[in-house]
Order: sequence, then C-alpha cells, then structure tokens
Amino acid sequence: MKAKAVVVRGLVKRYGRVKAVDGVSFEVEPGEIFGLLGPNGAGKTTTIECLEGLRTPDRGTVRVLGLDPRRDRYELCERIGVQLQTTALYDRIKVHEALTLFASLYRRRGPWGRRFERLVEPLGLGSVLGRHYAALSGGQKQRLHVALALVHGPELVFLDELTTGLDPQGRRAVWDFLLELRGRGTTIFLTTHYMEEAERLCDRVAILDRGKLLAQGSPQELIARLGGEGRIVFSLPPRGAAPRADARVDVEGLKGLPAVRRVERLVRDGRETVVLYSENPKATLLALVKRAEAAGWPLDDLHVQRATLEDVFLALTGRELRP
Repeated sequence: MKAKAVVVRGLVKRYGRVKAVDGVSFEVEPGEIFGLLGPNGAGKTTTIECLEGLRTPDRGTVRVLGLDPRRDRYELCERIGVQLQTTALYDRIKVHEALTLFASLYRRRGPWGRRFERLVEPLGLGSVLGRHYAALSGGQKQRLHVALALVHGPELVFLDELTTGLDPQGRRAVWDFLLELRGRGTTIFLTTHYMEEAERLCDRVAILDRGKLLAQGSPQELIARLGGEGRIVFSLPPRGAAPRADARVDVEGLKGLPAVRRVERLVRDGRETVVLYSENPKATLLALVKRAEAAGWPLDDLHVQRATLEDVFLALTGRELRP
C-alpha cells in the first residue's frame, strides 16, 4: 500500500499569544489535488510552511513523503516543489535563465530535461523565454513562479494562492496544466481563496478558520452535507409595472413555502430581487409557481442555482468580513 503523501497530526504553531494553527490534523493521498481553504488569517500559509520545513511546529507531528520536513530537509527539497505566496526574482534575469538556474539546484531532472518547452507552453510562457523578469506582466510572473516550482519534476508540489492576479484565461490554462500533472501522478497541495478553483480542481479539501480545522472531504461531500441548499432567484418589476399593480409579493410569507430555510430580498433602482434558500428546490419551485399564478405575481428571471463550495465555506466561516 502506497504511503500517504502528507500526514499531519495535532499541528500547533504559535506566534506569541496567538495560535496561528491549533491542533490541525489531516492526510493527503498520493496523486491527488488537496486544497486548504480559509479566510485571511486562518492559518493556511503557516500550515503549508510547516509542511515545507520553513517553520518549526510548536507541537504535533508532520510527515511529507514519509520524511520529517525539518530533520530531512535536504532530502525533502529534492522531491517537492514550492510556489510561495510572494516570490521575487532579479529584475534582469530572463525567463529561460531563471528556469535553467532553478533546474541546476536539483540533482534530479524533471520530465522536461534541459528543454522547457513542454513546461512553459501550457502555461503561456513560450513566447517570453527571452524576456527579462521585470518586463513580464503580473500574470506572467505568477505563471513563471508556478513553472519554477515544477521545473525539476517534483513528486509533490505546494502552491500557495496559486492563481492570485491571473486573468480568467491564465487561470484556466494553469488549471488545465495541473489536472494534466495530476494525471501523471504528481500530488498537488494548494491553498486558495477561490472557491470555484477548489471545486474545479480538488479531489478533497479542508476548511480552516482561526487556526482550527472545521471540515474536510471532497467538495461534493461537503456540499451535500453542509451546504445542501439550493437557491431560487427571481425578480419583480417596479411597483405599477406589473399586470396587477396590487399583486405585491409578501416576502415574509414566502418562508412558509415547502423546504424554505431563509429568504433574502434586495431592492435596487426600484426593482426587487428575491432569493429563496431551500433544502428541496424542486418542491419549493413548484409551490412558488402555483402561488405566483394564483396571486398574479410576474416572476421575471426565475432560475435555480445549485449549492456550491462557496456556500459551504460561508456556512462554516461566517458571512461577515473580519479584519
């Protein structure tokens, strides 16, 4: 049986009186994409830095590819790749020079050998190999940082805030490349703020907040277990514009529809948008349509949205923005 790629047991890391990571435990299977999610200050970067050997845990056990990140640091560095949240290179270094330099730091050679076309082309860097680092756009720099983490063909790669600063096209290109790497057996451990990214890429995720692990599992499992409510959304025309101007929707009364958990109402430019959160959107929708027909409500833009990983995230960590 193949050993776990990452094993974390009771990880604790303090900074003064603050517990940045508080008794966190999880495992990562070889060949999977694992996502660590959480709001700012949740402890994601501290956790990943303990795994990389950049921080020393105050308590707990950490093993990466069967190695202790502190005791076996040099051996581990040969087998992992790291893309830090912030990376800086010499402004005058060229892209191909940076790739060559980073590759020379490892005894092992990646699947790219001494030529990097198969690495940089999927990341959209093939046309800028001769360009200086300072001349790259923000998105090109971010994609180069990913390439540098992969240049030696690591067994496991850590990607901290993978696609921050990338446009949608660049983000999709990186996603597709990572899925290709996963297909080759590379284990990928990422942190991200983008719930769509985690839902699209990750085989499993763990949600961290205030240093504590709140939930873990596949995105589909967590959505079914913790965010299993759909949304029914519709708009109402301004008062007087409806066929029956007196047919106003009793928003509070909508809470009495089958399976409705809560109702939200937004008014903008005199137009109302109503969102029904339901554990059984089908039953709620049927009852809503019947009531609308009887009352003469003109429901515009009526549609159903499925629950997402973002709903799970907000349910666990709260909807308010914390400093």
